[in-house]
Amino acid sequence: MYKGFEATIGLEVHAELKTETKVFCACSAAFGGEPNTQCCPVCMGMPGALPMLNEKAVEYAVRAGLAFVCRIAEVSWFDRKNYFYPDLPKGYQITQAQSPFCVGGEVQLRGLGYEKSVRLRQIHLEEDAGKLIHTAEGTLIDYNRCGVPLIEIVSEPDIRDANEAKAYLNELRRVLLFLGVSDCKMNEGSLRCDVNVSVRRPGEPHGERCEVKNLNSVSYVGKAVEYEIRRQVELILSGGTVAKETRRFNEDTGETETMRRKESAVDYRYFTEPNIPPVRLSAEYVESVKRQMPIMPDEARRNLTERFGVGEETAAQITQLPKIYRFFLRTAEITRYPLKAANLYVGEVLTVCGEEQDSYITAEHLAETADLFGNERITANVAKQLIRLSAETGESPCVIAEREGLFRIRDEATLLPLIKESIEASPKALQDYRKGKETAKKTFLGYVMRATGGRADAAYCELLLDKVLGEE
Repeated sequence: MYKGFEATIGLEVHAELKTETKVFCACSAAFGGEPNTQCCPVCMGMPGALPMLNEKAVEYAVRAGLAFVCRIAEVSWFDRKNYFYPDLPKGYQITQAQSPFCVGGEVQLRGLGYEKSVRLRQIHLEEDAGKLIHTAEGTLIDYNRCGVPLIEIVSEPDIRDANEAKAYLNELRRVLLFLGVSDCKMNEGSLRCDVNVSVRRPGEPHGERCEVKNLNSVSYVGKAVEYEIRRQVELILSGGTVAKETRRFNEDTGETETMRRKESAVDYRYFTEPNIPPVRLSAEYVESVKRQMPIMPDEARRNLTERFGVGEETAAQITQLPKIYRFFLRTAEITRYPLKAANLYVGEVLTVCGEEQDSYITAEHLAETADLFGNERITANVAKQLIRLSAETGESPCVIAEREGLFRIRDEATLLPLIKESIEASPKALQDYRKGKETAKKTFLGYVMRATGGRADAAYCELLLDKVLGEE
């Protein structure tokens, strides 16, 4: 709630599919080519050029639908969405307005502290437009992206605030990455989001909605939603009315700005694409796609908790991205202590390098560190130190520990003098101990740990300490 108003938010997420070729022609769909080098008469909309549907793009759309529990339509077709813009050379976009491949479904939100699901309206397949590049001299157009396949995932207006919007987008990205259908690189435009926001007082009809276009980061989605809610509420409270319009998010100011008045479906003059026949997806086809589906995040999380005893929070961190999950599985196959490896991975690797763990430390070296820790040859502090040193040098943790003298000390001849020294150096703690304060022992143990660089075996030290104190 903001000043007595509640928000109604829906997201339209565009995810470019990771196919080798475009959706209606054989041009490369790879990102980063020289401008206007991945084009042909079909994706440039030349007269007489006919589209041919990419079967892999259909499969990826169906995969996404199955992952989000959509109903897969038995018969679907494509439509022309007519509008004129420099990045759309045909003057229309081939999309699915009337009969999408995937209908309904839901997305379960994570990390909110409460359970929430967002209903989906549909997932449809369409072609991307080109890219405008604005310069001081004018606007340039790169048509390489024209015809790249994308799915548009349209939610129902079930989202209520910026945190839910961000959680929704994060969960979509996570599932799409596990599916392997998109690389979801928001910085490259392969995952983009349009946000529809309206506000109302509880119990009143829905307010007029505004659409914020082409948000390319989760953070910007959150900021745009927060700003738009404030803007609309303040406008209404000042006596104004919210206009139905399309807006853009200004990254420098953190504000949304008017682009144009919002079009209606009539403005697009939709009609069935005459050059692509209807697509029939048999039950056998859908079942074959389902059988080839990779592991999904929820199943991966259960695998970690049930097979390796990993805690729920740690499992959630490891299943953020498929590459993180795969890295841990490689580590778990090598080490005898997968639970310790999981805790070191989340606490000491992901916190430093995030999803770039492959370039930070190898799975073999992480497993080796977990084994040394699990076998009680090193302490927790040394395990953390070894991960950092191995990442910096590329050396084996065993080699580093041997050279630097980092193995755990469990030698009475070494530890007993240090314990006696700690007692002599802490007369106040000794006095407190004699008065019955058991916590005073931490002072002595801390002294020994500092003296040994954290390598002393804490449990063994406590046994020796109790022996010495008992003789006092």
